Amino acid sequence: MACTQEVVVFGVNLLESGAPEDDGLVAGWAAVGPCTALSARDEEPAKVPTETINDVADGYRPSGRYVLASGRAGEADGLRRALKRAALRPRVTYRVAGWVGLGDGDGDEGARHAVRVSLRVDGGCVVVDGGAVVCAEPGRWTEIKGAFRLKESPRDAEVYVHGAPAGVDVKVMDLQVFATDRRARFRKLRKKTDKVRKRDVVLNFGSAASGISGASIRVMQMDSSFPFGTCINTNVIQNPGFVDFFAKHFDWAVFENELKWYHTEAQQGQLNYSDSDALLDFCDRYGKPVRGHCIFWAVANTVQQWVKNLDDDQLASAVRARLQSLLTRYAGRFPHYDVNNEMLHGSYYQDRLGDDINAFMFREAARLDPGATLFVNDYNVEGGSDPNATPEKYIEQISALQQKGAAVGGIGLQGHVTNPVGEIICDALDKLATTDLPVWLTELDVSESDVDLRAEDLEVVLREAYAHPAVEGVIFWGCMQGHMWRQDACLIDADGNVNDAGERSVVPKLIYYSR
Repeated sequence: MACTQEVVVFGVNLLESGAPEDDGLVAGWAAVGPCTALSARDEEPAKVPTETINDVADGYRPSGRYVLASGRAGEADGLRRALKRAALRPRVTYRVAGWVGLGDGDGDEGARHAVRVSLRVDGGCVVVDGGAVVCAEPGRWTEIKGAFRLKESPRDAEVYVHGAPAGVDVKVMDLQVFATDRRARFRKLRKKTDKVRKRDVVLNFGSAASGISGASIRVMQMDSSFPFGTCINTNVIQNPGFVDFFAKHFDWAVFENELKWYHTEAQQGQLNYSDSDALLDFCDRYGKPVRGHCIFWAVANTVQQWVKNLDDDQLASAVRARLQSLLTRYAGRFPHYDVNNEMLHGSYYQDRLGDDINAFMFREAARLDPGATLFVNDYNVEGGSDPNATPEKYIEQISALQQKGAAVGGIGLQGHVTNPVGEIICDALDKLATTDLPVWLTELDVSESDVDLRAEDLEVVLREAYAHPAVEGVIFWGCMQGHMWRQDACLIDADGNVNDAGERSVVPKLIYYSR
């Protein structure tokens, strides 16, 4: 019997249509929750979004027609709709796109609530990792975007919209689920990449030109002005395979933990910079500049216990001492510093010391080491699936810091990605570029057991970064098996052999992303 190859149809909405006798909009949707009621509505023309969803379809404009889920009794209540099961394929990245909102007048005036689009498979018993989530608010529409990928074909599948508190109505407009065509996206990026990264070369031979008629000329690119780097630690630099790969393929480094406060001062008053000194000496030997990661970390569970035991006055003194100790010891040695890591996801120092403390950290760091570029640094901003870490919230944070005199000089996107979608990454980069600050991917990795898919995911991220004029560098969060923070993320094995993910990301960096 001949085998039939399964064909993936890209860009086609996979939401099932309802019966023709039903309302054309509500058809196919089902309520989730015993009290939830669904109804079709038409939005006032003035409230319909005027922008379009990034690269969903040529000519798309928001329709203004939506489904309202009212009478919800809890966050699990909402609405669901079947997907065309036969169209879902494993190993394919599916994109979620559409608009969501909250009912006008629900809850606190102007209160924002998370609305989620999840994928449920096999009778709703399994919720697939991924999907989309956004912080919605009454009176306006918010674009929702995300992605998922299946490891095997499901018996059945449905999208499930939920998440706001009890009593808050949820609105859904133009929801789409479709397979992404990565190769088509790569082709679209070629012209953009050429414009951003290529320059004309003019060869001037002066008076010697008349004597070289018929000579052949060979021009070879020897290096790239777009830097790649990796995180290192005291263990991995003992591995000859890593050292060889690092020296040949990376331009920058960052220390995994050795510069963090909990490492350099695990016990109060007992400063120990021996590990960071050793790593810095290693990088100096190979001529690799280093990002300073990080001076502080805003997430409470990363703060060492002795710091938490201090009263507020003692904590303020400890913060000043940390700045003075680190920045004077290494003045001029770290071109970049992540000043207070992950402020979109944590606020330990702000909660203890007040709203100005984050800006104070930047001001004081700039005073102590004026040559360093000072970064904000956070995760999930580029993925579209974390309501705490949207590009808009990142821009608001940067603006608030700058208004208080903070010398924010760069934006760090950590890039711990899963199922990346190029259009979503590009949308985040476009928004962040409005700050006129350089963007670096500071901790890039992809956790995927299938090495071929890992390579594809990395290619998606790297092509978007390389094609965008705001991005000035990429740092991987490790590369060697056994020395990675995330499992199934390595580019080389424990002996230094390069896998497909390494071959398609770091190794060909001089030429690959302009092909």
